[in-house]
Amino acid sequence: LDLSALLIASIIFLPILSFSKEGLSLIINGKFSLGITGKEEILGSLNMLILTSIFGGSLGTINGWLLSNCEFPFKKTLRVCQLIPLAAPAYLMTAILQDVGSIMGFQISGMWWGVLILAISTYPYVFILTNESFNKFGTNQILASRGLGAGPWKSFFKIALPMALPSFITGISLMCMEVMNELGTFELLNIPTISTGIKENWNIDRNPNSGIALSLIALIIVFSLIFIEKLSRRRTKRWSDNPSNTISQSWYLKGYRSYLAIILTSFPALFSLGVPAYWIGLNIDQLQKGFNAEIFILTLRTLGLGLIAALLAIIFSLLVSLSSRWNKSVIINVSTFICGIGYAIPGTVLAIFLLTIINDPNYYLYLLVFGYITRFLTISKGSLDSALERISPNIDNAAKGLGANQLKVINKIQIPLLRGPIFVGTLLVFIDTIKELPISFIIRPTDFDTLSVRLYQYASDERLAEAMLPAILIIILGLIASSTLIPKLENKEN
Repeated sequence: LDLSALLIASIIFLPILSFSKEGLSLIINGKFSLGITGKEEILGSLNMLILTSIFGGSLGTINGWLLSNCEFPFKKTLRVCQLIPLAAPAYLMTAILQDVGSIMGFQISGMWWGVLILAISTYPYVFILTNESFNKFGTNQILASRGLGAGPWKSFFKIALPMALPSFITGISLMCMEVMNELGTFELLNIPTISTGIKENWNIDRNPNSGIALSLIALIIVFSLIFIEKLSRRRTKRWSDNPSNTISQSWYLKGYRSYLAIILTSFPALFSLGVPAYWIGLNIDQLQKGFNAEIFILTLRTLGLGLIAALLAIIFSLLVSLSSRWNKSVIINVSTFICGIGYAIPGTVLAIFLLTIINDPNYYLYLLVFGYITRFLTISKGSLDSALERISPNIDNAAKGLGANQLKVINKIQIPLLRGPIFVGTLLVFIDTIKELPISFIIRPTDFDTLSVRLYQYASDERLAEAMLPAILIIILGLIASSTLIPKLENKEN
């Protein structure tokens, strides 16, 4: 197990090491260049990060508060509906909006449309974490504030929000990482960002030096986000006595307040599901164009890639997680950390990492699968790690006390208890692989498109309606993935 974990960590770290060598070489030789539009692209990314964080973070926090501490009609249904925006990738929502706009006679383009789409697509990260915090912590303090006559918003700003600050910061960090990873939305809306700059310099202008330079800047931004998140959580620790108190402290909203709460909490779901449904209705006559051999081959190819990446990712995750369970040494902890950093690296940057190892078209397919595994290993590993934390070490010790060796404990006890998390982790990686655009677009071999790439190409050519079936498939798979988070919302105790 330990050897397997070290080997996997070494493989994951290899592209980062190769890229670092290339970047250091550029700096030493004085060839570090951001390209002609590099500064504009960096500024564009920073603007998107700030504006998306403000709007998405506010929406997620307010909805988290309303759906945890206020009572109004349809509350339970609306809580689950907050997960719907995770179903449709931002680039697909952008493409659908642009197609609807062209039919209706207006143009969808520019930064503010990007802020709207990405804020709604990513705000569930803030909602899930702050909603959990509002449900579990500060109960006694809020009850005391109610006894002193404080209303819901005063309790929110004075008590709940400060106690939820660590969760809020973590949610914002996850939002920003998704924004840094985005490519299709920025391309379709003509927003200059680091992702579009990397793709343009590497694929179009054949200027690898500027592509590597922009990738270095993106990496600095991402790791700065991680550092700020860790530092902020350390400085804003909050403790609450009896965090699982189930005494209700909800405020009952009536009249216009109730209607405003319903509108605010239902808007993201209506936008994320209503717009695609309206688009399908407008283009229902184009549905038959999706029934052709090319789309069928694309679908099988994409599903095959997703299945291969998911199975390999869950096997690697199982080896790393079990090794970490049995061995608490520093080297294993470092290996585990390395295996979990892939999701923090934007897809365009990860693609450049891989291409600095070997830029040979004959190996692009292997690099593509390797890229999927590197990026999504964090997801499958997280699913297993959280499950292993709930398995008491006393169970392992009892089995060993009865004479069972490590392999027998794993086969007879741990693997059976991990069947559910293994399935969920595999499913999530499978679906995320199908939706992934940046890695697929940059690394794919010639004439080896995936559903996400083809959807993006059709959107660019204003022929999105011809790819209606793949779009519907991606949305349905996204809804399935989102549904795995429902128990997290429904179970306040866990």
